[in-house]
Amino acid sequence: DTRRRTADAHASPRAPSAPSLAPLVRLMSLSVCRHGAAAFPIFTSAARAHLRGVGVVRPRHPAHRAARRAFATTTRAEAMEYDYDVFTIGGGSGGVRAARMSSTAGAKVGLVELPYAAISSATAGGLGGTCVIRGCVPKKLLVYGAAFEAEFRDAVGFGWDHGESAPTFSWERLIAAKTTEIERLNGIYGRILDNAGVDKFEGVGKVTGPHEVTVTTVDGVATKYSAKTILLAPGGRAWYPSIPGADLGITSDEALAFEKQPKRVLVIGGGYIAVEFAGIFAGLGSDVEIMYRADLPLRGFDEEVRQTVANNLEGRGIVVRDGVNPLKISKNDDGSLSVETDAAGVIETDCVMWATGRVPNTDRPDLGLKEIGVELDAKGAVVVDEYSKTTVDSIYAVGDVTNRVNLTPVALMEGMAFKDTVVRGIPTKPDYENIPSAVFCQPPVATVGMTEAQAIAAGHTCDVYTSTFTPMKISLAGRVEKAFMKLIVDVDTDKVIGCHMVGPDSAEIMQGLGIALKCGATKKQFDSCVGIHPSSAEEFVTMRDATRRVGPNAEKK
Repeated sequence: DTRRRTADAHASPRAPSAPSLAPLVRLMSLSVCRHGAAAFPIFTSAARAHLRGVGVVRPRHPAHRAARRAFATTTRAEAMEYDYDVFTIGGGSGGVRAARMSSTAGAKVGLVELPYAAISSATAGGLGGTCVIRGCVPKKLLVYGAAFEAEFRDAVGFGWDHGESAPTFSWERLIAAKTTEIERLNGIYGRILDNAGVDKFEGVGKVTGPHEVTVTTVDGVATKYSAKTILLAPGGRAWYPSIPGADLGITSDEALAFEKQPKRVLVIGGGYIAVEFAGIFAGLGSDVEIMYRADLPLRGFDEEVRQTVANNLEGRGIVVRDGVNPLKISKNDDGSLSVETDAAGVIETDCVMWATGRVPNTDRPDLGLKEIGVELDAKGAVVVDEYSKTTVDSIYAVGDVTNRVNLTPVALMEGMAFKDTVVRGIPTKPDYENIPSAVFCQPPVATVGMTEAQAIAAGHTCDVYTSTFTPMKISLAGRVEKAFMKLIVDVDTDKVIGCHMVGPDSAEIMQGLGIALKCGATKKQFDSCVGIHPSSAEEFVTMRDATRRVGPNAEKK
């Protein structure tokens, strides 16, 4: 019996029994598991206390009670058919946000996530998902650690003397500190769900019907739960090409959990992850090479941004090999690796890191989607409409599993839109226009709006403003490294439709400019803003002379 198994799954074996309430408890348990406590108004306070003790009814935060009562009045008839209003598969950024906000809005919500581990697999994951455990957060911590190397050298130009060498670095201490922080955050995500009243399960979740999820725990026990709506949020995972010896390389998962720092590292790829980890390893003292098949890194970014990043990679001592593809990886007797390429001969290294992209997590573990009619695209991503609904009306999907815009804040936005659409009954589309983003290479990149090429392709005639300069932060250091800024302005409307920056603090600066673009700010309004001096940010409001005019009517205007 599904209802009984559900009750047993939540029951605490140590909870004391209450014989005087036993008949009532047995009766109410079945009802609570299916309908929630509100379905039986004859509950006495003693019965409620007893049920909380055995884990059938969990205490709800007071702020959620009113919302839950209001939700129950509008969905009582429907709720009687299901164990949950919403059941979420995946406890990463999008899944947790959608689950806890749906619960706060009054829905009864369950969520299943794999057990925690630093390295993901078909049986390991953890609350917080890629971003918290093996992505954005630990990566940024290592970026901070790597940045000190250049700052130690720069300090000499500002009068500091640290002798013949900079302070020594311990990879082991950094990784240990990082791991402690990530485990703390993983625990916080669990408490966030508890405080929101979400029932969380640890194990593998699989869709076994339009309204059914089967949860298999680590000890192999499978339990079925029914839900009015199922939300898919299992995220994505690293991908690498199938060449001989490919499994001798690592991905970003392993790179963030290395016990020993490799002396030589070859990063294969030219995207976000590739340039970020090239900078991390180089800043922490490894000899780094980066190989990518294009002529410049960061495909899809503005061309001048890409060129600036390529220059800065070389300026930081990284060997850049563009237009090169790996053919084979072999392990040598001493444990080192030999990488055969199509255009750069054989490269000897101690570690090959694959940073060649990510794929949606629909088959590791198998979510059972094809069997029930959920459409997947050629890359395995869940196909959704503008409201994140799949081809099965009762199933939605958010985050990287849909392969729309694979950024953590976008998954959060999609989770909020899901809550409004499904729980509150207010159809809400995620807004993908003018999404700011950053690449934490060194120095970092930040951007919002259109690139120059995108603006031209969209039919805009634009004035382009650019500025290249040495940041004051390194002006006395004797280091040659340029910051770059760019504004793209539509001539017809005077609206700023693109902002791009490479340089210190670019992400912090771009967040504010993202608000300006969302508000439709014009170049005249940028010019009317008084700059903060001295700062790099003021350059965005002091560029007066256009570098060039581009677009279909560039010659006419």
